[in-house]
Amino acid sequence: MKLFCAQVTSVWEDPVATLKRVEPCIARASRGGGDLICFPEQFATGWDPESSLHVQGIDGPITGRLRSLAEEYSIAILGSFREETGGAPRNTCVVVSSDGEILSTYSKCHLFSPASEDLHYTRGDAIATFSIRGIECGLAICYDLRFTSLFRLYADAGVHAVLVPAAWPEARLQHWELFIRTRALEYQVYVAGINTTGITPVDLYGGGSMVADPTGGLLARAGREEALISCELDREYVELVRAALPVARDRRDDLGPPPERRPERPAKNR
Repeated sequence: MKLFCAQVTSVWEDPVATLKRVEPCIARASRGGGDLICFPEQFATGWDPESSLHVQGIDGPITGRLRSLAEEYSIAILGSFREETGGAPRNTCVVVSSDGEILSTYSKCHLFSPASEDLHYTRGDAIATFSIRGIECGLAICYDLRFTSLFRLYADAGVHAVLVPAAWPEARLQHWELFIRTRALEYQVYVAGINTTGITPVDLYGGGSMVADPTGGLLARAGREEALISCELDREYVELVRAALPVARDRRDDLGPPPERRPERPAKNR
């Protein structure tokens, strides 16, 4: 599967303008033989942990436009938006197939409490997967990357890759790379981190989108500016890595806390 990651700057709170602005990326990925192009977290509006603007259903205008573009350019597209729930919105990622059908949706499970995202959004409560050209993919969003338990669920579900759209600030880019490569290495999967770049009213973003292979090595990496990076994801390579170093097979799930000990009696004076 040929994957493209589009590191872009959003037109702040203007999804129509942003979707028009990123269309050339989709066209370029399609011409380059791409099977899937991924965009950053809430790319159509820019990530804002407190905004209630442009909240919409899965059948709303943002997803509708992604479906049209996917069909027009014959390429699957991953995007994310603020999903209406009847209460606080969800931070939701949607994957649209090359014929314009919805393949999967995922809502961010771990909300970023340091920016009060947990006070303004509803958290997701389940993993989500989809398949393109034999590559089984899982979805995570930004802060989810810090939680190894989520990636273990995906590994146990048999995915070959986890895709992580994000709005990861420049101040913590060192963590970004460490987590992407570590998650790939510890669960023997491809991990693609698709980050935003530029300055928004919320923060400064330094890009650094990258794809790590199942050994933790980097296949593709962007700099600070807007960029379109690509690489091939190979199912057979994942299986070879897992066969050579069968970490999942050797993992022990029977471990627990140490047994209770009786307090030692003080030694008697003799």
